[in-house]
Amino acid sequence: MKKLYEGKTKDVYALENGNVMLKFKDDCTGKDGVFDPGENSVGLTIEGIGKENLKTSIYYFDMLKEAGIKTHYVSADVENATMEVLPGKVFGHGLEVICRLVATGSFIRRYGEYIEDGTVLEGGYVECTFKNDAKGDPLVTGEGLAALGVMSPAMFESMKEQTLKITKIIADDLKTIGLDLWDIKFEFGYNNDEVILIDEIASGNMRVYKGDTIVEPVELTKLILNR
Repeated sequence: MKKLYEGKTKDVYALENGNVMLKFKDDCTGKDGVFDPGENSVGLTIEGIGKENLKTSIYYFDMLKEAGIKTHYVSADVENATMEVLPGKVFGHGLEVICRLVATGSFIRRYGEYIEDGTVLEGGYVECTFKNDAKGDPLVTGEGLAALGVMSPAMFESMKEQTLKITKIIADDLKTIGLDLWDIKFEFGYNNDEVILIDEIASGNMRVYKGDTIVEPVELTKLILNR
């Protein structure tokens, strides 16, 4: 298979049927060996997390399908840590969309003089960053995306609406097992001019707490799937 892209936590390959295969890796974003989904570089390796992230993705992609939300998900092979997906073009050179339900992490590092760590962000707060390690994944507004020709205002509104809807579905599901979603990171692309969720919905891409304690990715997957 032809490798199309080598990412922080996944590699991407072209399939003969026109679809794409994602190969999940055991690398996680973080800093100094500490897991942090808000970081823009690989900070640690957790054995088996690739498969765990895939399992979580399958679980939530199936849930979104039942809710009538279209994604790029086609099928998966957990044993080989791969997922087949529809081809979707990324916005620009890659765009990450973060939905924050609680102020923490990089949000506090930027805006801590105005808000305390742990403050609930009513209704959820959506922000976007370009995928650019050299520039530290810079923030970009909806107006900025339109001005740069990355996406139209209508596409941005669709992406934002989907982000809030998907986040609520996941947060509500986690609530049923006594967990609180603080923030989560997504990627969107477009397929036939339609904005759809791509990439993954992984335990390694969300910050989840049980009471005052953050739940590590492998443990989070176990809690989500073994209920």
